Order: sequence, then C-alpha cells, then structure tokens
Amino acid sequence: MAAGKRQGAGPGPGPGPPDGGWGWVIVGCCFMVTVCTRAVTRCISIFFVEFQTHFEADYAATAWIHSLVDCTTMLCAPVGSLVGNRWSCRVAVMLGGLLSSCGLLISSFATSLEMLYISMGGLTGLGFALCYTPAIALVGCYFRRRKALAYGIAMSGSGIGTFVLAPAVTLLIERYSWRGALLVLSAFVANLCVCGALLRPITSQEDEEEEDEEDEGSKEEKQPCDVSSQDTELALKLSKESKESEESKDGLLSSAKSSLPLVSQVVPGKADGVLRRWSFSSCFLSSREYRFLLMPDFLGLAVSFLFLASGCSLPFVYLVPYALSVGVHHQQAAFLMSILGVIDIVGNITFGWLTDRRCLKPYRLACYVCSVGMEGLCCLFAPLLRSFPLLVPFAVLYGYFDGAYVALIPVVTSDVVGAPYLSSALGVVYFLHAIPYLLSPPIGGWLVDVTGSYTATFFLSGAALLASAVVLAAVTGIRHVHHRLTVARGNHPV
Repeated sequence: MAAGKRQGAGPGPGPGPPDGGWGWVIVGCCFMVTVCTRAVTRCISIFFVEFQTHFEADYAATAWIHSLVDCTTMLCAPVGSLVGNRWSCRVAVMLGGLLSSCGLLISSFATSLEMLYISMGGLTGLGFALCYTPAIALVGCYFRRRKALAYGIAMSGSGIGTFVLAPAVTLLIERYSWRGALLVLSAFVANLCVCGALLRPITSQEDEEEEDEEDEGSKEEKQPCDVSSQDTELALKLSKESKESEESKDGLLSSAKSSLPLVSQVVPGKADGVLRRWSFSSCFLSSREYRFLLMPDFLGLAVSFLFLASGCSLPFVYLVPYALSVGVHHQQAAFLMSILGVIDIVGNITFGWLTDRRCLKPYRLACYVCSVGMEGLCCLFAPLLRSFPLLVPFAVLYGYFDGAYVALIPVVTSDVVGAPYLSSALGVVYFLHAIPYLLSPPIGGWLVDVTGSYTATFFLSGAALLASAVVLAAVTGIRHVHHRLTVARGNHPV
C-alpha cells in the first residue's frame, strides 16, 4: 500500500528532488503561469488610453485599475499558499485560472470604471494570486542542484510575455476594440487551467516515512479517519500507562480511540492539550507551516522586500513619460520598454545559470544584494540621462539586474527558510509587495506634480532599492559575526 502511494504521489525516486524529468514540465508550466499573470498585468497599461476615452476619466482614476490588479495579486498571495498547502498546487492554479479568466470576461462588458475595479482589479487579481505562488513553490520542490537555473527559465515568462503580448494586444485593440481584446485575453488566460492540470505533486522522503508509520500503526486497528503518527504514539503511551490498573485500562483505551478523530471529545491528562492542538491544526492554519516567521534571517529578508517593492515598479511606470519629457521620440521611448523586457529575459536565465555554478552557489544571497544595489544606482543616475542614446544603457542595465533579482527571490527565500516552508514563505513574501505596489506609483506621480520633474521620483526609487540592499547586507553580516563569535566561544570556553 505504501509503495502504491509512492508511485502515485511523486515522480522522483530517491531521497532528494529529481532535478529534471517531469520537473522541466513543471518549469514550463510555471513559465506559462508567469506569462498569463505578470505579463498580462503589465499589458493592462495598454488599455489605459482606451479606458480614459471610453469612460471619460482622468489618469489617476484609470491608473487605479493597474494598481489594484498588482495589489490584489500580492495581497492574496498567502491565500494561494494556503490553498496549495491544504489541497494541492494543481487545485490552486486551476481555480485561479478559472477566476482570472472570468474576471477578464466580465471586464469586457464593463459599463464603468468601478465595475473594472471589481472585475479586473479584484476577481482577476485574486485568480492571479491563486496561480502565482503555488506554481513558483512547486519548482523549488523539483529542483535542488539546478534550482536557480530552473527559476530563471520559469520567471523569464514575464519578460518574454511582455515582449510578445504587447504588440499582440495593441493589434487586437485596433481590430476588435478594447472589449474584444479583453475577450481574447480571457480565453488566453484560461490556459492556466491546463497548466494547473500538469502540476503533478511530488512526495518527499519524509512524507513517505510518515505514511509508512501511519500504515504500520493502522495494521492493528483501523481508525474512522487519518491520524498523524504523533497521535498514534500518544495512544500507545496511554495504553502502556493503563496497564498499572486493570480498572482504568478499558476506559483509557476507549477514550483515546474515540477522541483521536473527533474534536469535541477530550482525553484526560496529557492527551488533552495534544489533541486540542491536533484538532485546531487540522481544521485551521497549522502554526508549523509559519514557524519561519520567527526566524531572524527571514525577518531581515522581509524588511528588505518592503523597501524593494517600494522602488522596483517606479521605473517601469515612469521611464517612458520621462523619456518623452526630455525630447525623446514616442517610438524610441516605447522601444526602451521593449529593451527592458528583452534584457529582463537575459537576466532571468543567465543570472540563474551563473548562480548555480559551484563557485557562486554559496554566495547567492550576496549576488541578490548586488543586483538590487546595482538597480538602485541605475535609478540614481537616471535623471542625468537626457537623450535616447544615454537612456539605452540605463534600460539594458536596469532590465538585466531586474531579471536577476526576480529569478533569485524564490531561491534566496528557499535558502533562508528551507524547502518545506517555501510555499508559505513565498505567500508572505509576495504579500509584503502588495501595499508598496499599490502606493508607490501614485506617490511617484505626486512627486512629479509637486516638483515638476521626474528627478525626485527616480531618487525615491533608487533610495528604496539601495536601502533594501543595505538592510539585507547588514542583517547577513550581523548574523555571520554572531555565528563566528558563538563558534569561537564554543572552542575557547571562558
């Protein structure tokens, strides 16, 4: 029976991830998930002029659509982790694909901006949240040795999707209007259901050992529902203690059998607290899944992500307006975004491949800090670049390091919290991006209105990115020094 479970549950034999095989199918599915979520989100900005013209709205009111999609996707990322943990990544992605497709379908019949806020910003954003985190987490379960390369390929879907979908969406709007374009996008996003169906779960060796223990524990007596190995050991302990008195033997055994699968009944003594904790974690959120929240390394990483999310989206929003303000032609300004998208792909794949090399693998966190810091420096120098030939190097450098850090976010998170907590940790990580994604573009626009230039906006972006790199470098340095002092005290006791 246990052997049958192993064959059906996971494709990878042995103690570790398979690092290939069906894992490359998972990478392909995650690639399509990033195309259908992040690339489609970026392409929503192409509809802005159409929305403004049709609903006779100003830029601020229309800009909330893009902000709400981004915010909802990140804000509901823990929901995607929860669904993926409680059921499976397959269920989460298929459900998310259905919701996001329905949201775009309803948006094509919208009669007001408020309806778009709900259908596109709420429903589609929620669907994207259910898809994004579980698909990314499953890649980490299939790869260990080539994890950075796998994530580089998977996350490159954002850049490739933007490069391909942007002209396609423009052509659809010209031929079928914005309503027809949203209908076609709705059908395209429905492919998330197909991707979800291919996300076959993998069973780790620890899970198989737990299943074997449960099967051995259920040989003597079959319980009405599944009981963990900890509860089985508790029942055996109670039966041993009850041997001292013949009168209490039957009572203890019967109470243990009847109360293990039920929440409402209570076993006296030590069984009371254990069974209450078991029943709570079975029905609600298990605290063990979020134990990483108390890790100092993860807390430093979380603070760093808050600064990162506050600065990383501003160049994508304001690069084209800034280029137009300094006299760059409209087609050349749009070409800068194409450069960003293409170089983003190069950064995803090459940086993922480089950090998988044996010489750089122990320094993934340092590589991530360097990429974020380089992005910050690029933003600080952006106001000095006032022509198209000077802005092209900025687009190349910023796009490359943006792709580099995006590919390393899941890798660094996995290195800090460990693979068992990756899905829940990614949910928290992307949740931290939500509010900065919602507020930073309006704040950047407010700075442009107040100062009359884009200098303060790019300085804000650069300062936030540099602060993210400095915080993470400081936390890592402190932890390293503390570890060395601890080792030194252990070797040389006072």
